[in-house]
Amino acid sequence: MQSFSRQPAGGNARSTKAMIATPHWLASEAGAKILARGGNAIEALVAAGAALAVAYPHFCGLGGDAVWMVSDAKGEARTFLGIGQAAADARPEGTIPVRGPQSTLTTAALVDSWDKLLAFSRVEWGGRESLGDLLADAIEIAETGFPVSPSQRFWHDFRAGEIAAWPGFATLFQREGVQRQPQLAASLRSIAERGARDFYEGELAQRIVSGLTEAGSPLTAADLAATRTEMVEPLRLAYRDVELLAPPPPTQGVTTLGIMGVLRSLAVEETKPADPKHYHLLVEAVKQAFLDRAGIADPAFAPNVADRLLNAARLREKAEAIATDKALPWPHVYRDGDTSLLAAVDSKGRAVSLLQSIYFDWGSGVVAGDTGILWQNRGAAFSTDPQSPNCYAPGKRPFYTLNPGLALKDGRPHLVYGTQGADGQPQTLVLLLSLLLDHGLDPAAALAKPRFLLGKTFSDSRDSLKIEENAGAEVLAGLAERGHEVSTIPSLSPLGGQAGIIRIGADGAMESAHDPRSDGGAIGL
Repeated sequence: MQSFSRQPAGGNARSTKAMIATPHWLASEAGAKILARGGNAIEALVAAGAALAVAYPHFCGLGGDAVWMVSDAKGEARTFLGIGQAAADARPEGTIPVRGPQSTLTTAALVDSWDKLLAFSRVEWGGRESLGDLLADAIEIAETGFPVSPSQRFWHDFRAGEIAAWPGFATLFQREGVQRQPQLAASLRSIAERGARDFYEGELAQRIVSGLTEAGSPLTAADLAATRTEMVEPLRLAYRDVELLAPPPPTQGVTTLGIMGVLRSLAVEETKPADPKHYHLLVEAVKQAFLDRAGIADPAFAPNVADRLLNAARLREKAEAIATDKALPWPHVYRDGDTSLLAAVDSKGRAVSLLQSIYFDWGSGVVAGDTGILWQNRGAAFSTDPQSPNCYAPGKRPFYTLNPGLALKDGRPHLVYGTQGADGQPQTLVLLLSLLLDHGLDPAAALAKPRFLLGKTFSDSRDSLKIEENAGAEVLAGLAERGHEVSTIPSLSPLGGQAGIIRIGADGAMESAHDPRSDGGAIGL
């Protein structure tokens, strides 16, 4: 019988066999069971992701999307974009609402991504687990219930003034106590028995469309039936002795790689992690890459800007534009959004990084009839400006904040990582990557370090530089002296995101941690 190494408080889970990390222990445990019975990393994350769709309803669910980064032990990597497309018959004008039926402009591709990834698993990795078996834990959790997590309670309280206007919401989701989701359990059972396409073309699809239509959504049965996950090549960038991989447009993976490409020329390894100069260089590199985000859009509808944005000469020029003693003034369009990171490495060294999301916390606030499925509001990420590459169009995918990552070393998986946090995703990732690669910190130590968040947040409309207060007076003063408008947020703040990391050594030994800001952790076999 397999034994488990559970991440201790403040430390790392360790294993030489297999590892999983998620933001909720129920999800980590569901995935660890699959790894323990010989399942691969894809199968483990389908099980864990389904459990998380139940246990973290404020951040992800069946009514949302997923972006996957997948690599075998030899570094052969693929990206799977489980991103729903825009409704064919909708014609939004003016500002797209961020909540309610008119924000439900895109379909949901999470369930289809399970189908696509399991097919890949069977063909390429010899996977044998059925979708029905992998959903068993999620169904049980939804039926029997689970204690409301601190994260769910926080975001329930945060939206307390809004949720009364969300039809069906108050009867389904709780602030405290035991959360049960019997309607969602029935939907999961339907998928388990009839297959993933039941969500898009079967009896469950009919109930979903009926519920959405009644609420006033423009999505139709034809829109659901047209939803497909796409397998594409990842973007790549050399950094120190690793190769960083990220998903291509319409995701902001190119932004994360762009920031790291700027940092290559700034000798950040010569600074100390607690030095204000270290934070300053990271923030200024973020600004340089964020200036280019307006050009990121669905490459089926707009030019693909990835090659141009990752051009080595361009990245050097951006690095040269950074002053070590002066901050670039910063007004910038902020993009909301939340998501959940799951990561796994199996006994054969195959690695998967997965982000799944309903966009804002609690998505659109719209529940699809009696299905228990809370729909995403990802359509609010579109622009209605006809000059924008990200302007709404039927069948188009919006600009996407999700960007899970992998790093290869000597051609093999070395780091598996990602984070929750919309605009904060690239910012948190580059901080963590610098701590890991430039300064040699282990996953738990890197995740515990103070974070920054440039720009507006849910609760602060200023374009200031938010820093967790445990960064200390020296860092705050040093940043202010360089011209940053600094404000503090609490240490280990939910606004700092929830990240996870698995690090694989040259000998195959793994160490892993999920964020102390989350409700989960890593489990090793």
